[in-house]
Amino acid sequence: MFSKDSQVIVKQLDQPKLKWRFWEVRQPLEFTGKSETFVVPPDFRTDFASVPRLAVWYAAKSGRYTRAAILHDHLCKMAEKGGITRRDADGIFRRAMRESKVPLMKRRIMWAGVRWGALGTKSGRRRHWWKDAPAVLLWSLVALPIVAPPAVVILVALAVSWIFDIILWVLLWIGRWVKTLLGSTPTKELNRPTFEYKST
Repeated sequence: MFSKDSQVIVKQLDQPKLKWRFWEVRQPLEFTGKSETFVVPPDFRTDFASVPRLAVWYAAKSGRYTRAAILHDHLCKMAEKGGITRRDADGIFRRAMRESKVPLMKRRIMWAGVRWGALGTKSGRRRHWWKDAPAVLLWSLVALPIVAPPAVVILVALAVSWIFDIILWVLLWIGRWVKTLLGSTPTKELNRPTFEYKST
């Protein structure tokens, strides 16, 4: 469990070129598992819960599971260096969510999500994945009718919003071009719209 003085104190990192927003932990987070204690150090960089944008209505970037998500980011870094396995990191994430009073279905679906994420590019992440495959598939099937219908609606809404943004951007760009032709210097910067559907 997390120590009583483990509070989430973070500083937002100003990195506009990165697609995701990152935060820097300012105070250590300590979690004691069955036989080992893990400490997220100060200055550790996290993105909280890595939730696809189409599913943030179900599980936002932060919530009851914020400390568990930060811990999981730290454990995944440890797994990359061989300190623990990715399977252990994901299991501790699930346990930390349970001890943080995250409801059963939400924590199981989030756990299934990180297990799918473990199938990423590095072969070490796939080690022993098959052992969890039945449970991952079960919770993925449970999540599908809950998450998929709203995700489709959100995707359509994002697409419509992006189209309107593009139209407005083109009109503003034309106006800026005309001002330049007339010898006026545009004062406002135009930010080109991007279609962001992967993450918030």
